[in-house]
Amino acid sequence: MQSYHFEDLAPGVTLTGGPVTVTREDIVAFARAYDPQPFHLDEEAGRASVVGGLIASGWHSCAIGMRLMADTFMLRASSMGSPGIDAVRWLRPVRPGDALSMRIAVRESRPSASKPDRGFVRFQLDLLEGGGERVMTQEFWVMFGRRGAAPLPPRVLPDRPAPEPDLSDPGGSFPAGFIEDLPVGTTYDLGPYRFEREEVLAFARAFDPQPFHIDEAAARASHFGGLCASGWHTAAAWMNRMVAARDRGRAEALASGATIPASGPSPGFRDLRWLKPVYVGDTIRYALTLTEARPSRSRPGWGVVSHASTGVNQHGETVFSFSGAWLAQSRAE
Repeated sequence: MQSYHFEDLAPGVTLTGGPVTVTREDIVAFARAYDPQPFHLDEEAGRASVVGGLIASGWHSCAIGMRLMADTFMLRASSMGSPGIDAVRWLRPVRPGDALSMRIAVRESRPSASKPDRGFVRFQLDLLEGGGERVMTQEFWVMFGRRGAAPLPPRVLPDRPAPEPDLSDPGGSFPAGFIEDLPVGTTYDLGPYRFEREEVLAFARAFDPQPFHIDEAAARASHFGGLCASGWHTAAAWMNRMVAARDRGRAEALASGATIPASGPSPGFRDLRWLKPVYVGDTIRYALTLTEARPSRSRPGWGVVSHASTGVNQHGETVFSFSGAWLAQSRAE
């Protein structure tokens, strides 16, 4: 069976994988852990929402894409992880019973200018429903080791005591307002998320079983230097904290007698960067800054809320960032 190094992934190479059938149980289990919005948890709530039924979290779709990529070729490749995602578009909701396949194409490749043991490959990944309709498209880079190149020494993790994070502070609340009321330019503390070993392993085994996410010895020998969370786990944890902050805001609005507007799904995100590894035991504190709130051009009565979000570890280092958006109800509706 073929193995893949940087040299094997030249522009024009296309690979396919799948299908995998997404069950209701899969959708609800992921949502309970990372994206507990009503239209990901309950059929009736989904039918009453703008999406018209139970749908999978977009982050779940990304994780499924990662699993298909791993099974198709990544577990037989000299993968060294990804520095980030240029863009993701969620084109159509994933619903129970959908059979998803993957088509991935190499768009660009270049050797590293500073590290001779590796190169960078830019992919386009399309996630396809059984009939061939695209449900997600994604553009991203991955590092791969070069065939025959002597690997650089593993990263030496700093021997420094980790400040004990204050997990009793859940973070602030995100306001449950109509799009016209959202204060652009305001930053919200979404709260901390601790990456415990068993959860890191469970997520990786389900969606991203690369050796540096599931095997202590392999992780120490890799360029990461230690067992670290999947980047998609880091992203899903942001969603967990975002929903919790929004739920706190809704509780405050209900207590004051305010009207709670509806919210909808996200069309996608861009410029996601995994800036530093998230190691077992790390605590990441997430934050969100509102950057724009505008009427939707295609959906009357709704608007698009844009944000820039970050995650900072217990040492004060930014490990994660991206720009995203979601649909929000307009007061005009």
